[in-house]
Amino acid sequence: MNPLVQPDIGLYIWTIIVFLGLLVAFNHLAWKPLKATLQAREDSIRKSLDDARQAREELQRLRAESAQMMAAARAEADMILSRTRDDANRFRDEMKEKAQADAAAIVKNAEQRIAMETGRALQQIRTEAVEFSVAIASKILQRNVSKEDNERLIEETFRQIQSTRPS
Repeated sequence: MNPLVQPDIGLYIWTIIVFLGLLVAFNHLAWKPLKATLQAREDSIRKSLDDARQAREELQRLRAESAQMMAAARAEADMILSRTRDDANRFRDEMKEKAQADAAAIVKNAEQRIAMETGRALQQIRTEAVEFSVAIASKILQRNVSKEDNERLIEETFRQIQSTRPS
């Protein structure tokens, strides 16, 4: 038989000793640093997950704040729009009232001017009627009637006309 293939107790012992020596060396040189590296990696991943969770919570909080701010901004915009509409309506009403007041003042002024012009026209008609009547009376009487006589005749004539009018 081949001596390499035969079981030898010394070979078994040396194999076990070498194996245990390599196991101790591997544990000391490779396993502990590998385990520390894996632990650091696990801690780093755990910290990243915690940071991501905190960022997600912060994002949700910011979204809620943003929604509240948008709602407040919309409410304020609606209030401003409502105030602007009220101001526009009030301004329109004021302008309408001012225009009506101006129109009323113009109408009143026109009525006063019409009354004044009517009075002036009536006075002129009376004066011309008196002059015409004096001229006719002078021709009829063949003499000149004085201004005082003329005014007295006019006053008497007006009194007679007013007394004959039904009240």
